[in-house]
Amino acid sequence: MKKIRLLASALAALMVGYYVYHAVTYVPTSEYEPAGMGWLGFEMALPILASTLIVLVFVFTGEGIVAAFTGHNSAGFRDGLTGLGTIESFAQTGLTLNDQPQIRIEFRVEGADGKLFHSSAKIIVPITQLALLRPGVVLPVRYLPERTDKVEVDLSGDASAAQRAMNESLIRKGITTPHKLDIAERGIATQAVVRSLSVTGTIRDGHSEVALGLVVTRPDGSAFATRVTKFLAPGSVGQVQVGRVLRVHYLPENESEVVIALPVNA
Repeated sequence: MKKIRLLASALAALMVGYYVYHAVTYVPTSEYEPAGMGWLGFEMALPILASTLIVLVFVFTGEGIVAAFTGHNSAGFRDGLTGLGTIESFAQTGLTLNDQPQIRIEFRVEGADGKLFHSSAKIIVPITQLALLRPGVVLPVRYLPERTDKVEVDLSGDASAAQRAMNESLIRKGITTPHKLDIAERGIATQAVVRSLSVTGTIRDGHSEVALGLVVTRPDGSAFATRVTKFLAPGSVGQVQVGRVLRVHYLPENESEVVIALPVNA
């Protein structure tokens, strides 16, 4: 984008320069021709075109604008690393595109290496989706290790990369284990009803550990009872109240280990 802006600026300067050069070097074709006619030829359209070009290029190469038109991340971030951005705050920039506002989002980002940094992104958000933005929501982002002051919301559609980043983060924090992730990937997907709920008092990275008594339904319609523990973010506790139906995974050869699947953004 920077190269495009530089090229547009150079072209605009060339257009204005040619207009001025033509005006000051213009030689009247007749002694009756009024002075200053060099400024009034068709060349006077060049400064107008130059200013229009600059405005259009700088607007349509702004942060989030290209993504809104293409549905993809900008070239600079397309191959960037995938991190997890937790929304801290957001506000409209005042710019709109087809009546859709541009939003500046302030993130706390956890990089692929586990390091945390603060950054921001600008993105065009449809009005119907504005309500989905709120502090605490986690979004996959693309970032460049050498420049972490700016990120882009990941628009690649690569759900596996985002899930991998989330899994690695949860393992680092001790909230889950590779074994539990293996059960979630290979295990049978079914439903379970919460029969009991208690809080153990253990907290990791702001997640509270809860002990759940579950009644799990097998694929053949029969059921078995088990107890599991899980670390939950404060906003997710409401999803595991007694009587709630949960999506779970388990391996047939070991029904004592059941993994609960809950959405990241409750």
